[in-house]
Amino acid sequence: MNFDRTGIILYVINYQECVDFYKDILGLKTMFSTEVLTCFAFGSSYLMVELDDTYDGSTEIHTRVKTCLRMNVPNVKMLADTLVTKNIEVDYQEHDWGTIAKFYDPDGNLCAFKDSATFEKQIEEYKDD
Repeated sequence: MNFDRTGIILYVINYQECVDFYKDILGLKTMFSTEVLTCFAFGSSYLMVELDDTYDGSTEIHTRVKTCLRMNVPNVKMLADTLVTKNIEVDYQEHDWGTIAKFYDPDGNLCAFKDSATFEKQIEEYKDD
């Protein structure tokens, strides 16, 4: 298959708070927006934050979907520290397979930074020949 573009649609309850988080806290560039969705540049893809108009309040927000938005970055520690200064709780972890920092957006969606260097090494080590 050949795709022209790939993206992620993230349905949220707290729409404006999530838009502000991805725009102001993570610094993602807005590609376009309407009253109920905002599309951000997300590496070589896009992240569309869209109001979940099907949510009826009958379940907890955190139990809807289990997903992690991962962003590979050159310096996990620096970005994790930046989030902490913006009052975002961060779970910073160093492992032999790499460094990660996990945090949540205002809707409870899990996000994570991963160090680019060890990810690229994993690709080389485990890729199909």
